[in-house]
Amino acid sequence: MTATILVADDDAAIRTVLNQALTRAGYDVRITSNAATLWRWVSAGEGDLVVTDVVMPDENAFDLLPRMKKARPDLPVLVMSAQNTFMTAIRASEKGAYDYLPKPFDLTELIAIVGRALAEPKRKPARLDDDMQDGMPLVGRSAAMQEIYRVLARLMQTDLTLMITGESGTGKELVARALHDYGKRRNGPFVAINMAAIPRDLIESELFGHEKGAFTGAQSRSTGRFEQAEGGTLFLDEIGDMPMDAQTRLLRVLQQGEYTTVGGRTPIRTDVRIVAATNKDLKQLINQGLFREDLYYRLNVVPLRLPPLRDRAEDIPDLVRHFMQMAEKEGLDPKRFENEALDVMKGYAWPGNVRELENLVRRLMALYPQDVITREIIEQELRADVPDSPIDKVAPRNGSLTIAQAVEENMRSYFASFGDNLPPPGLYDRVLTEMEYPLILAALTATRGNQIKAADLLGLNRNTLRKKIRELGVSVYRSSRSA
Repeated sequence: MTATILVADDDAAIRTVLNQALTRAGYDVRITSNAATLWRWVSAGEGDLVVTDVVMPDENAFDLLPRMKKARPDLPVLVMSAQNTFMTAIRASEKGAYDYLPKPFDLTELIAIVGRALAEPKRKPARLDDDMQDGMPLVGRSAAMQEIYRVLARLMQTDLTLMITGESGTGKELVARALHDYGKRRNGPFVAINMAAIPRDLIESELFGHEKGAFTGAQSRSTGRFEQAEGGTLFLDEIGDMPMDAQTRLLRVLQQGEYTTVGGRTPIRTDVRIVAATNKDLKQLINQGLFREDLYYRLNVVPLRLPPLRDRAEDIPDLVRHFMQMAEKEGLDPKRFENEALDVMKGYAWPGNVRELENLVRRLMALYPQDVITREIIEQELRADVPDSPIDKVAPRNGSLTIAQAVEENMRSYFASFGDNLPPPGLYDRVLTEMEYPLILAALTATRGNQIKAADLLGLNRNTLRKKIRELGVSVYRSSRSA
């Protein structure tokens, strides 16, 4: 029997597009522009699946959803919304929606979700406390962030192990906290440990605790992070820096659900959700013999990659407003950012990602007396962030020089400096050599010292790049900031 899809949206164009697409896919389709008609159909037992917008002229779909789920618990509801925030995705899950799609949506993806929803049993909806509804732990409306919201909404009511990857400063711990705070373990503790911040010989004790006399200086029994996180979530940050012995112990926990303290003999059962994070390439560490492959697959049950800020620059205005509101709550005077200032920020490379943006906004709020943050202020601040870098990280403005034009202009100045005379012979090789140094340094700075990425960026063999680094005496840029 052909399934019937109920579509509710106050936008006539969207109704037409959905009607045509779903009909071509072989479904019977009924469309309406209001929530009242949709509720009448649902309460009468009509339809096999609902596709609805959140905001309609007579009622919000989030208010209607609980009534629909109470009347027909097994009816899949697909929610669409132009209010593309993390909380929209979470509210959709909490209210019992099968899935959430941000507008504008991809028709092929929508048809695929409809097919899955009709074929699968209904999943148990998440439940959020009312006082959790007003928070905004994650900010951004870009397509990359929308996918993260949807993944997190699906994971809230599971205990699946999550591996979060991404550059330093992209917000890996923030994502882990959101998963905990809005999931079924939110009444338990959230415990974080950064492997890179703890001496390697103490990591096992930090994780699993130790008994009195287990090692020199162990004057009494000490609880570990696993015991502290019991019933909640344990966030293992910088997992790539975990020593091999500790990796073996962690693998036992993931396989058998138990561990022993350092110096202890009695196995201890544990009930924690593991969320791991890294800004390193774990597969490369596996090839180097520095990370256990079996542990990698145990941790990487659900992979989630956080995009760098430069790949979601459209989120910068929302993030700036968010950080301004946080600063104002802390007592700092309110400011306003010029649109031109925001445009400059959108073009910046942000090597420190969201953390760098937050620090900049706080600095501007605290140190500048002006009510309006101008383009000139932003350009000055961003260039001052890396004073020794040859890179001008602010995107070129209309009318600014290309690389070729900049070289030409500098060469004219160089020749002019000799007056009526000519420069010394060998200019061609000398100029190429002098340009090679800042070019390689710029690539290494942009990739934060990652020579593999820098070689790819430059189009060079990795060994060739290493040779040039040695020959030219390039100081490799490395970020000391952890994720």
